[in-house]
Amino acid sequence: MFKLPRLIYGTSSLGNLYEALDFATKHEIVKSCIQQSEGIPVFDCAGKYGAGLALETLGQSLKQLDLKNEEILISNKLGWYRVPLAEGDEPHFEKGVWKDIQHDAIQKISHQGILECFYQGNDLLGGFIPQMVSVHDPDEYLAAADSIKDEEHRFKKILQAYEALNELKAKGEVHSVGIGAKNWRVIQRISPFIRLDWVMIANSLTVHHHPKELRNFILDLHHKGIHVINSAVFNGGFLIGSDYYNYCYVDKASEEGRKLHQWRALFFDLCKKHKLQPAAVCVHFGLRIPGIDSIALNTSKPHHVERNRMLINESIQASFWKDLREAGLIEYVL
Repeated sequence: MFKLPRLIYGTSSLGNLYEALDFATKHEIVKSCIQQSEGIPVFDCAGKYGAGLALETLGQSLKQLDLKNEEILISNKLGWYRVPLAEGDEPHFEKGVWKDIQHDAIQKISHQGILECFYQGNDLLGGFIPQMVSVHDPDEYLAAADSIKDEEHRFKKILQAYEALNELKAKGEVHSVGIGAKNWRVIQRISPFIRLDWVMIANSLTVHHHPKELRNFILDLHHKGIHVINSAVFNGGFLIGSDYYNYCYVDKASEEGRKLHQWRALFFDLCKKHKLQPAAVCVHFGLRIPGIDSIALNTSKPHHVERNRMLINESIQASFWKDLREAGLIEYVL
């Protein structure tokens, strides 16, 4: 069975997610991840993060720390390719999410396109070679189809991309192939057609949202020997105080926004009552669902790296989960 540590370090903050950080701060984040790791540190990155800025920053920081490729493990979720940003223009992908970035990104999902993303990513990393690769956001790629025929064509392109990734694995250029998506139904749809070593579920399995069908699917993957990573357990930061839920701004005046804020207010009240940090609850819940092997956590604050490591070992009383269930906030009790 494919093995990874329980804690994997997300790197979207290195790509200026929500806020632009200076290099010194980013370097301290990477340095702290190295220092806090038990065994080889694992970084989860993607060409989409800041249009390659996260890859670039990670590589620069690792080089400054005088690390060798064999001393770290990098996952690069592929499918987004850096392109020039038109003068005076804003990036065209995920507008408003990535701050102060100097490039744009386009989606390239095909046999050739995914290889182009892989080799560009290696260049941006400054020579560090990711050993874990995947197709990033196949759900968004399929959702952008303008017809049934187009959707079928895009699905074939995804399978062709996986053919390319498995060729890289067969040649020994990478050691494992996975998939990362927010819509777990797309992972469920694709997985019978390809051989997967690992799966990253993003934004889908949190204390706020954890449908039974998804939990069953995760157990099925686990029983097949596929390593399951849970990512974005804060729902893009909203569950711990951010204004963004799954990378979309939450409008308090909307019906959906009102419901989300109401849920969070009750959640915070119960956390306070039990003297628990909301972040600890999110991490504990996201990691201890049966079948989950690892959790990926991202931070924009260097001192939170040690906090995150400590959160995965925090103990939470059964009475707290019971209170959440009785308040109607969760449907599954650990």
